[in-house]
Amino acid sequence: MANDAVLVVGGGPAGLEAARGAADLGARVVLVEERDHLGGTPIFERYAALTHGFQDAEEVMERLTREVTTHPNVQVRLLTRVVGCEGSAGDFRVRLAKVGDGTSETVHVGSIVVATGFQHFDPGRETQVYGYYEYPDVITLVEAEAMLKAKRFVRPSTGQPPERVCFIQCVGSRDRQIGNEYCSKVCCGIASKQAIEIRQQVPNCKVYIFYIDMRMYGYWENEIYWPAQEQYKVQYIKGIATEIIQKGDKLLVRGEDTTLGRPMEVLMDMVILSVGMEPSKGTREVARVLGLKQNKYGFIEVPHEGLDPVATSVPGIFVAGAAAGPKDLDDTLSMAGAAAMKAVATVRRAAASPAG
Repeated sequence: MANDAVLVVGGGPAGLEAARGAADLGARVVLVEERDHLGGTPIFERYAALTHGFQDAEEVMERLTREVTTHPNVQVRLLTRVVGCEGSAGDFRVRLAKVGDGTSETVHVGSIVVATGFQHFDPGRETQVYGYYEYPDVITLVEAEAMLKAKRFVRPSTGQPPERVCFIQCVGSRDRQIGNEYCSKVCCGIASKQAIEIRQQVPNCKVYIFYIDMRMYGYWENEIYWPAQEQYKVQYIKGIATEIIQKGDKLLVRGEDTTLGRPMEVLMDMVILSVGMEPSKGTREVARVLGLKQNKYGFIEVPHEGLDPVATSVPGIFVAGAAAGPKDLDDTLSMAGAAAMKAVATVRRAAASPAG
């Protein structure tokens, strides 16, 4: 028997937009989130401003969250995980378990949208060449973002504003040695955005970005890349950083300037590692529970032969956002809208069929 509800798994940007879209189309929506709050990574990791547009991340996510939680067609289940699933498109029986006490319930839904997101690469997991766990002034984009949100961008070792800061791009991305051969898409834009914010908050600080290739998508070129150079005097250096060591109270960055073809050694107060995206633990777990194929990197596989960017290997189950691979926020919300439309269409087709 067909069911007229849509289950959305994940309460970040993709899940919230999918839930809102499906609810606006008239479907009943059950939104499941493992954490005790909605908003996903932008809230959990304390993002300052969104790329692109520099909108306040907390304001944007609070607005989207409010539109979902006040929608009459949406039921929100916080601290809840998907632990079992049976059935097929039009009639899924999904078992949900409460985090902590283990109580469970079964919901009947016609379709499912998986929006379980990503996690940031751990730069100390594979190698210590960057000294992430060794030197306090080596941080990641995530930690820099939290500092910028707090309007207190300082050296962790001293609590004082830095005079020289550099970003190292493609940490955990485009790396065959560790197996993450893909580009994480957003790191160049986020580094450039943060470079601008650093210069705004610490005007006397010199900021450098060491990159393999700068990859700016859509309007990022004019909105972020050129203003960073021309207005904020951020220096972009095409090169590869191979080692960071402590030298007195500074960090010595060693590598190669690939434009000039010569070794490079520069002293910095802080180094920011532009870490890439990996599939979240939740993405891997939900894929296993729902029987979804994953690609070799662990993201949910999207069959491309049908030119359907939100399809999965299981009919009636759709994917949105970074659960399917590295995505920026524009792509994430676009996918969420498409997934909502497909999910509602699946429910209505099943209800209209003679067996429904």
